[in-house]
Amino acid sequence: MGALRSAMSELDTLIQLLARLPGLGPRSARRAALFLIKKREQIMGPLAGALQTALEKIQICSVCGNIDTKSPCTVCTDPRREPSIIVVVADVADLWALERAHAVNARYHVLGGTLSALDGVGPDELNIARLISRLAPDTELILALNATVDGQTTAHYIADRAAATGAKISRLAQGVPIGGELDYLDEGTLTAALKARRIF
Repeated sequence: MGALRSAMSELDTLIQLLARLPGLGPRSARRAALFLIKKREQIMGPLAGALQTALEKIQICSVCGNIDTKSPCTVCTDPRREPSIIVVVADVADLWALERAHAVNARYHVLGGTLSALDGVGPDELNIARLISRLAPDTELILALNATVDGQTTAHYIADRAAATGAKISRLAQGVPIGGELDYLDEGTLTAALKARRIF
């Protein structure tokens, strides 16, 4: 009975840790834990090794907040990138999305989230002060934040703070996506598209 209780305790710890991952609730975490145990040799062992390697080698860039195996990161030290353009993103996943699109050859700044009064995320919890210290009058600051209430609140806050630096501030265009049909778009997207209209 004691051995079973010990095994359940170890399993409960695994389930509780998995449940902390985004998108996994208690039931999903339980299913994932049981799957890992069943596939111990094929998945659990290599996963444990990969997690240990990531823990030892991956770090957060001291300049921009990106993740890499060195700090400053590969993006910050790449001499081919335009040093006077800084693209602000909420998290590393957004940086990766922009890099996949090959849309801009610039430096980045990862905030680590967006301002959210409901979640208790204020300016001190984000990487905003370091961003402002990177700005100069010849810098272009591109706010590439989500078109959500929190994203736009964060963009306005940063724009207000950055205004004193003399940096040129812009944000991503908003409106009808390529391939989008007007009938399927929400009112906010249509309104933004009409306000951002330009000469054809």
